[in-house]
Amino acid sequence: MAENPNAEIAYLPEAAPFHNEGKTVASWVAMAGVTLGAVVAAVAVALASLWLFVAGFGVIALALVVGLVLRNMGYGQPTPGTGKTPKKSRS
Repeated sequence: MAENPNAEIAYLPEAAPFHNEGKTVASWVAMAGVTLGAVVAAVAVALASLWLFVAGFGVIALALVVGLVLRNMGYGQPTPGTGKTPKKSRS
């Protein structure tokens, strides 16, 4: 088969980007905390309890902050361009 001199040259990337689908300690802790806070807030609505409803949203806010702290400590998915790899959790 004759080679086409006008063919486009294809270049491959240097390496595949890091891929973990968000399965990190930081994401699991944040998800569990947000779920717990949502359950507390839902129970508060059923009981018509304002203070418990506010407490549920407090749990959600705390879970988000803890997730961010864990990510910054290296237990989350790395941000593109930093070259950092996440810490391995004990399993």
